[in-house]
Amino acid sequence: MNITLPSPVSLESIPHLWQQSDVLIFLIDLDNYAMFNTSYLNRIELESFEKLQTNYFKKRYIISRTILKHILCNITNERSTFGISTYKDRYGKVCILNHKELYICISYTENLAALAISKVEVGIDIEILRKMVFKSNLKNMSIKPSLRDEIETGTDFLKVWTLKEAYSKFSNKNMHLIFNKELDLSCISHSTYVLDKKYIFSIVTHSDSHIIDINRLQKIDCNWD
Repeated sequence: MNITLPSPVSLESIPHLWQQSDVLIFLIDLDNYAMFNTSYLNRIELESFEKLQTNYFKKRYIISRTILKHILCNITNERSTFGISTYKDRYGKVCILNHKELYICISYTENLAALAISKVEVGIDIEILRKMVFKSNLKNMSIKPSLRDEIETGTDFLKVWTLKEAYSKFSNKNMHLIFNKELDLSCISHSTYVLDKKYIFSIVTHSDSHIIDINRLQKIDCNWD
């Protein structure tokens, strides 16, 4: 399914979107934020940040966590972003302290971050469309023979790849355990989209029908100084 996203939405519109949706997805242009610092990170987040090896990974970590906190302030009615703390569970899933009713998933590709804030368990993955050598990868990727025959382009391969990534995050299992196994899709709901003719995006939730809203987010003033 091809989707052309509408104009970016503002932070102020998020409470209304949240009332109407089960899963909110926001695409964040990391290039909109040239400067960053650690002022919004708590101790646990700082420990994770300090383990990152490059400025690219550090920048996207700070920006995604900071913007996530601003979004959550508009959903939870917290007065300040400093009242919101993220942490990772033993399997690496991002969680919000004292908000077990919220489910979070984050994915990155090049200069873009995708943030999912959900009322139900969710897994997402996004990849930029690109040419790639995929036939050799198919040998190691467990895919039904019928589906394998249909994979003729890099786009088709990325659809399978992002779906497996999204499923691994949804199930909170290591991607290496998912990569070489055929997915059982009978008990889940899953969709894959081409966004703005530029990105492949997959999402996995439970088998129930859910309202999913995908938006780009306006640049926000996070007071980086």
